[in-house]
Amino acid sequence: MNSLGIDKAPADTRVVVAMSGGVDSSVVAAMLHEEGYDVVGITLQLYDHGEAIGRKKACCAGQDIYDARTVADRLGIPHYVLDYESRFRQSVVDDFADSYLRGETPIPCVRCNQTVKFRDLLATARDLDADVLATGHYVRRERGAAGAELHRAADPVRDQSYFLFATTPEQLDFLRFPLGGLASKAETRVLAQRYGLVTADKPDSQDICFVPNGDYASVVGKMRPGALKPGEIVDMDGKAVGEHEGIINYTVGQRRGLGVGGTAERLYVVKVDPEKNRVIVGHKEALARERVYLRDLNWLGGDLGADGAPVRVEVKLRSMQAPVAATVERDAATGSALIRLDEPLYGVAPGQAGVLYQGNRCLGGGWIERAEGRFAA
Repeated sequence: MNSLGIDKAPADTRVVVAMSGGVDSSVVAAMLHEEGYDVVGITLQLYDHGEAIGRKKACCAGQDIYDARTVADRLGIPHYVLDYESRFRQSVVDDFADSYLRGETPIPCVRCNQTVKFRDLLATARDLDADVLATGHYVRRERGAAGAELHRAADPVRDQSYFLFATTPEQLDFLRFPLGGLASKAETRVLAQRYGLVTADKPDSQDICFVPNGDYASVVGKMRPGALKPGEIVDMDGKAVGEHEGIINYTVGQRRGLGVGGTAERLYVVKVDPEKNRVIVGHKEALARERVYLRDLNWLGGDLGADGAPVRVEVKLRSMQAPVAATVERDAATGSALIRLDEPLYGVAPGQAGVLYQGNRCLGGGWIERAEGRFAA
């Protein structure tokens, strides 16, 4: 077995590397090339190249494509740019806009991994007779008794397992994550310097690639005319306390910029109601949720809880949130799950992900459909 778990010599093992143009995927390509693998780099053009050229802090933009090609040229490996613009718009951008209109808070990076990268790009890698697809994500793929498992990265600060919860067992068999065992991002940059890569000092991407300057409402407003329709802000009793300029400007748990004056009380967004085009606000206690319902569950835990029996887990309900203790009951027939939290959490937003863990192992997760607590909104 070689270092990728394939029963071939490295030179006979074809590896497609998803090269975003950042330092992480560049180092992956360099590492595997140094080990003697047959490396092929692929970069995805996800939106209009003319618009992309000016965006310096987003992945898959014009400069990133140039940087990926420069790295590939230095390594002497084949490099291809694939136009996935229409697929990206249909699978990620349109879903992002529609999710906001449903009163949800979407995570487009998960959708991108779930569809364009780990479905479409993976299929392309197979068409190229690749043995594996390697990426620069910070997660670990471990071999378990029942097959490949998804585990947190060695560096908890860089861990990206929350964004990869939708990776299926079949995809996990074909994927490799060479950076998951590194102790820190600094180690990655040291390797980039040693390989002489142009991306060695390149800053990490900060924004969602198609949302310049983080202005989500502006993007959704342009895509969906009428999305910025004004409406009422009401309290828990239904009394109007202000006006909003579009529900897409609000998310559950939000405290700042509510546009509610004349009160000394600290109010939060408790619910976004798209049917009535209103935003419901209340005290922090009204945000407490004890039960969370997931849809489209992707289960990576094998037979655990197959009979609907409760499974003890830790769960993350937002990407930057620390995992908390809970019990999950899954319904394999409907692809849904109920999470019962040991302690209430605040600001649980529909459209976000509920990702489940046992220790360092990720058991998968699903999309938050709704959450319940002591107070109704």
